[in-house]
Amino acid sequence: MSQLGKLWIILNPAAGKGKAAKQYVKIDKFLRNCLKNFEIITTKNPGDALNIARELPLNIDDITVAAGGDGTCNEVVNGLLTRPAGNAPPVFGVLPVGRGNDFASTPGIPVNIDNALEILLNSKTRLMDIGLVKGGFFPQGRYFINGVGIGFDTKVGFEAAKMKIRSGISYAIGALITIARYEPSPVLNIRYDDNEVTLPATIVSVVNGRRMGGSFYMGPDALIDDGLLDICYVRHQKSRIALLKILPHYTKGTQKQCEGVYTGRGLNFHLKAESGTIAAHCDGETICYEGSELEITCIPNALRLLAG
Repeated sequence: MSQLGKLWIILNPAAGKGKAAKQYVKIDKFLRNCLKNFEIITTKNPGDALNIARELPLNIDDITVAAGGDGTCNEVVNGLLTRPAGNAPPVFGVLPVGRGNDFASTPGIPVNIDNALEILLNSKTRLMDIGLVKGGFFPQGRYFINGVGIGFDTKVGFEAAKMKIRSGISYAIGALITIARYEPSPVLNIRYDDNEVTLPATIVSVVNGRRMGGSFYMGPDALIDDGLLDICYVRHQKSRIALLKILPHYTKGTQKQCEGVYTGRGLNFHLKAESGTIAAHCDGETICYEGSELEITCIPNALRLLAG
């Protein structure tokens, strides 16, 4: 910790359906016993974490910590990366006190708050990549740390967001609801680097991290520091039963063994709906409900991450 600066913790008390608010006292007490140079700032409304991170009076080695779930991480990162460029990438930390905490699982940041705080105090930084998606509600772009979900994954997320139960269970129920509807899949033209395919696609994931939805490994081989994003897409299945057979593989990261599932890796991605429309999210943030085109790019070494 000696080589780093002030610790700025942006806490979203609404994360985890309000459970994050109960962690304030524990975080404050822990840090008061260990260091003097820290500040905890709580958010009140959606978008606050982004604006706070953008306006912090940061020095080059200060640490900005997202205390919340993936949505809070997404906001903080978007705030950090829309600041004027500095001489070094911003330092970013995570206290996973949200509902899903999917991003934190990839670099191995524990959900136990005491262990996560120890990482903030005792770990070194490592460079990590970030994604940028353009389209829908964000024609100028939205940064993401974990991944973009398109189609089935996004619709499941919409259903899960309506529930008050734990993330993994709510996504499983949301998946069953979405399968029951079994809407036609859009025909997508997918281009990444030198690869191109056009197909009716039920699930498309372009990811930096490995897990989304609390327990689904959308990119089981993804690395946050390889300068590339991983893609996994599923051709439209002929029946609900066929799709149901694939989904359990996502909980183990073995979906590429299934017929009609394709994976790859690239720097730049372009997705266009030849028929139908695109429903998409990044880190749980809705990108579009009925979009037509997305551009997704990897930005290597955009942040310095504090991780074990």
